[in-house]
Amino acid sequence: MRKHMDSLSDGLDLPSEFRQSNSPKGEWVIAPGTDAQRRILYIHGGAWAAGSPRSHRSITDRLSRAANAAVFAVDYRLMPEHRFMDGVRDCRKAYTWLVENGPDGASEAAFIMVAGDSAGGSHTLGLLAWVRESGLRQADGAVAFSPSTDLTLSAPSNRSNISTDPMLGPMFGSLSKIPRPVIWWATLAAFRISPTSPVASPLLGSLANLPPILIQASDSEMLLDNARRYAAKAKAQGTQVELHTWPGMVHVWQIFTPMLPEAEEAFADIELFIRDLESRKRESEVAQT
Repeated sequence: MRKHMDSLSDGLDLPSEFRQSNSPKGEWVIAPGTDAQRRILYIHGGAWAAGSPRSHRSITDRLSRAANAAVFAVDYRLMPEHRFMDGVRDCRKAYTWLVENGPDGASEAAFIMVAGDSAGGSHTLGLLAWVRESGLRQADGAVAFSPSTDLTLSAPSNRSNISTDPMLGPMFGSLSKIPRPVIWWATLAAFRISPTSPVASPLLGSLANLPPILIQASDSEMLLDNARRYAAKAKAQGTQVELHTWPGMVHVWQIFTPMLPEAEEAFADIELFIRDLESRKRESEVAQT
């Protein structure tokens, strides 16, 4: 799976510069003319066991161009060689470093955003809550592609969308036949963290006082209700969340930019979201002065 995912970037004509980093471990993705004071932390998906900065270069390259920002794709530790919390800690370390460091050295970020897909979307949303609890500088906004938000697998679409999800259905559809308590115990054994912990299931924590969030999901994928439930709860607790759904798309279809028109639509949607973030930030700064 890891070899296959990494091959997704092979042969793509990507204009960005790809610059490796060892501490924290990851990859800078810098589109031509990018403002290095503008930064995005990208957390890749892959069920916490696969994926890498290389596998998601089509996304990070496109994000760098869409946001005029330097993207840092964190190469967090994966299961099963490492514990789930090792990857969480890597994402936290990368975020705190990114606030004060750019691709050319130490400098404070003028604009910072967190983005991720699937399992990385879960890490993204969990990271926002950790930043809030830690009293650190919060991100200006976040984007989550088809995020996992609830490892208890209680969302209806985990079952109802098995047949319409060509990616996750064949891989995880059989879990619907296993009693949920058994899955919870298996998750606890594999992840070494309870599936009810907000670190593993961001939906189950407090979603108040988070930055603006854009969530994109397909109406035919198994994780649809993970996105719906998170958005509904976050809105009820006062956080600005936009949930935009696309009909009939494969899980994390954004990775197929620029070949798939709907992927380009998704990035155009992100550009509008970022422009709105910046407009709100300017208005807030003017009001404070």
